[in-house]
Amino acid sequence: MKFRDGMWLVAEGKRLEYAEEVYSMTEREDGKALSLLCPTRKIRARADILNLSTLSIDIAAPFDGVISVEVTHWLGALNPGPHFDLYPAGKPEKSNVEITKSQNSTKLTSGSLSATIKTADHDFDIRFHTTDGSKELTSLLNRSIGLAYSPATSNPMQTADMRDLKHYIFTQTTLSVGETVHGLGERFGAFNKVGQAITLWNADGGTSSDQAYKNISFWMSSRGYGIFIDTPDRIELEVGSERCCRVQTSVEGQRLKWYIIHGPTPKEVLYKYSNLTGEPGNVPSWSFGLWLSTSFTTNYDETTVNSFLEGMKARDIPVEVFHFDCFWMKAFHWCDFVFDTQMFHDPKLQIERLKASGLVKKVCVWVNPYLGQASPVFKFAAERGYLLKRKNGDIFQWDLWQTGMGIIDFTNPEATDWYVECLQELFDKGIDCIKTDFGERIPSQDVQWFDKSLDPRKMHNYYAFLYNKIVYEALQDFFGENEAVLFARTATAGTQRFPLQWGGDCESTPEAMAESIRGGLSLGLCGFSFWSVDIGGFEGYPPPWIYKRWVAFGLLCSHSRLHGSNSFRVPWTVDNGDKSDQGCSQILSKWAILKARLMPYIFAQAQESVRLGIPLSLRAMCLEFPEDPTSWYLDRQFMLGDSLLVAPIFEESGNVEFYLPKGRWTNFFTKKTRDGPGWFKEMHTFESLPLYVRENTILVLGKWHEKRTVYDYKEGVEVCLFQTSPGAKTTLVDSEGGTIGTLEVGVDGYLKDQEFLTGAWHMSKNGHSGKRVESK
Repeated sequence: MKFRDGMWLVAEGKRLEYAEEVYSMTEREDGKALSLLCPTRKIRARADILNLSTLSIDIAAPFDGVISVEVTHWLGALNPGPHFDLYPAGKPEKSNVEITKSQNSTKLTSGSLSATIKTADHDFDIRFHTTDGSKELTSLLNRSIGLAYSPATSNPMQTADMRDLKHYIFTQTTLSVGETVHGLGERFGAFNKVGQAITLWNADGGTSSDQAYKNISFWMSSRGYGIFIDTPDRIELEVGSERCCRVQTSVEGQRLKWYIIHGPTPKEVLYKYSNLTGEPGNVPSWSFGLWLSTSFTTNYDETTVNSFLEGMKARDIPVEVFHFDCFWMKAFHWCDFVFDTQMFHDPKLQIERLKASGLVKKVCVWVNPYLGQASPVFKFAAERGYLLKRKNGDIFQWDLWQTGMGIIDFTNPEATDWYVECLQELFDKGIDCIKTDFGERIPSQDVQWFDKSLDPRKMHNYYAFLYNKIVYEALQDFFGENEAVLFARTATAGTQRFPLQWGGDCESTPEAMAESIRGGLSLGLCGFSFWSVDIGGFEGYPPPWIYKRWVAFGLLCSHSRLHGSNSFRVPWTVDNGDKSDQGCSQILSKWAILKARLMPYIFAQAQESVRLGIPLSLRAMCLEFPEDPTSWYLDRQFMLGDSLLVAPIFEESGNVEFYLPKGRWTNFFTKKTRDGPGWFKEMHTFESLPLYVRENTILVLGKWHEKRTVYDYKEGVEVCLFQTSPGAKTTLVDSEGGTIGTLEVGVDGYLKDQEFLTGAWHMSKNGHSGKRVESK
C-alpha cells in the first residue's frame, strides 16, 4: 500500500503522522530492551506535547544476533490472535545483551547485532549494524515510522468513532545501493523483490500471477540480514516501490512488530529464523522416490491404475508412491472422506492388492478442509458445529469450488478431533501420506470462528498453519515422528515444520517451469527444506520436449511427482509410446534411476538441511555463494544440497546458459571441468543438463543401476572424489537418517576411516575409476 503520491505529496484519502524524534527512552528492568516515546512532531516547547499522536517503539534483544522492533500507537487496543507459534523448540538460552549510553546515543547490543538510537538534536535515527562496527545493515531514518488514517481525518474528534476509519502502522527500513531482497513466500515473479509491491495474503492464483499460495512474512537481504514480520495479518510491502531506497511494511491496526536477524551469512540468518518459527520437519527416505498421480479429472478405476503402474515397471521406471486425487470421493462431496464405491468397492482390499503387487510401496490421497453440502456428512458436521459460521449464525457457504461448501472450523477442538478420526480411518485402510490441497480462500469478513477471541482477518493466512499441522501430527501419531509426509499447497510462517510443500497449478510451458523455479527458490529462502512441482506442468498437454526437460528438473527437486489436470502424466501418453532412447519413457527411467543412485548424498544432505533450517532443493545459489554478487540474481539454476549445481533447460533445442561461481566444477556426466566464475553455454540431449559437482566434494552414489529409494547407503557404493584436498569430509546416514560415519580424504589423496563401508564398494577420483577396495 502506498501512502504517498511521489516524494512530496500524501496519497489521496490518507492522513500520515510520522515519529519525528525520540522524546524519552526507558530501559526495561531486565536490561534487554528499550522503550522509546516518539511524538509525531518535534517537541521544542511545553505546549508542543498537546494534541498530537505519539508512537511507542519497543526495541528488544530476544537472543544473540536478533533484535525485535515493535511500533504501537494506542496501547489499549486489543491484540487478538491467532499469533505465530514462536520458539516451538524453546527459546535459545544464550543472550549476550548490553545497553551502553553516550552523550548523543544509546546502543542496544544483541550478540553480533546492535541498534544505535540517536538521542540528541530532536532527530529520529535508528541504525542497525554489526556490533564490531564493520557494517551498517539497515536503518530507520527521518519519516520512516508512522501511522495513517484512511479516509483522511481533518479533526482529531473524528477518531472518537473508528468504525468507518482504517488505521495503519508502517515502517520504512533503508535499502542500500545494490541491495537485493528475496523470499516473502513462494512468489513466481522476479526473484529479486526490489521494485515490487507485495501483499502477503494467501490466494489460489496459480503460478503466473502476483498472488501466492504460500505467503511467508520473512525476507532475506543480500547484506547479511533478514526481517521476520510477526503477524499472520494481511501485510502490504513496498519493496523499493514507494520510496526507491526503502522497504515499507504496513498493517492495518494499532501495532506492528518485526525482528531483524543478523547472519552474517544467509545460512546463519535462516538458522536463527528457524529458532523463531521452528525448524523444518523431517521426511522419510521413501518420500524421495518418484510419485505418480491419477491426475485430476481423469479415470481412477483399478484397471487404469494398475495398467499405469505395470507400464511404468515394464519401462524400468521405479514408482515409490501412487496418489489418488480428488475423485476418490464422489463429485460434489469433497471432502467427506468417503470412497466412491463405484470405483472402490472395497478400498482397504484394493489398496492391499496394489501394494502386494509390488508395483508401488506407498499410497497417498487428496484432501481439502472443505465439505460439499451434497454429502450426507455435511448435515452431520453442521449440526455439531464443525463448520465455520457467519456472524448471524448461518453456516458459511458459497459455490466456489464445491457447491454449497462449508469450511472446517479447526478452532473447535471437537471439529479437529472428528477430522483426525476421519484421517485415521484412511490410515487404517492403507493410506500412507496426504496431499493437503487448498486452504487459501478463507473468508475474513462476516464470519465468526468457534474461538470467538480470534481475528478473522488474521485467520485467513493462519488457517494454513492449523490445517497442515493437524494433518501432519495425525500422520506422526499413526506412523511415527519421522514418517509423516504431506503434499501441501498453502503455507504461512512456521508451516515449514509440516513438510512437504509443492508449487501448485502451473501450466505446461517453459515459462511456467521458470515461474515454478522462482517460486521454489523464494520459498526455500524462507526456511522450507523440501519442495516439489507438478512435473510436465499441471494445466494443459505438455509437448514431449517440455515433459522431458521438466522430468530432468523435477527429478532433481527434493521431491518428484508426476501430476496433471485433465491429462495423464505417464510418459507413453505424452509421446504416443516413443520407445527410442530419447523417448519420454527412456528419459524418465534414466532420471529416476539417477535420483535413486544419488540417495546416499540426498538423504545425508536432507538431515543437514533440517538441522540448519535451509532448503535441500531448490537451494538458491546465494545461500552457498553469498559473497558472489551474481549469485543473488540467479533464478534459472539452483543447488541440490551444498555440492551439486543444477541448471534446467528451457529451450527445445537443448541450448542453455548458466553461471558457475568461483572454483573448479566437474560435469557429472562427462567429467570435464570448468573454472568459475563465469557464464557458460552448452547444448544437451534429453539425457543430461548442466549438473556440476563442486570442487572438494566427496559424492557417495548407490551402486550402478540402483533403482530403489530406500536401501543400505553404505553397501556397494561408489565414492567419487571431485577435486578434493586432504581433510575433505562427508557424512553418511542410513535410510532412517541416523549417522553411519564420516568419510575423509587423507594426505595421500585417498580415503581414511572407511571401515563402515560394506560390500564391493569402490572409489573414483575426479570421475575416473580408481582402485577398488574391499571392506574389511
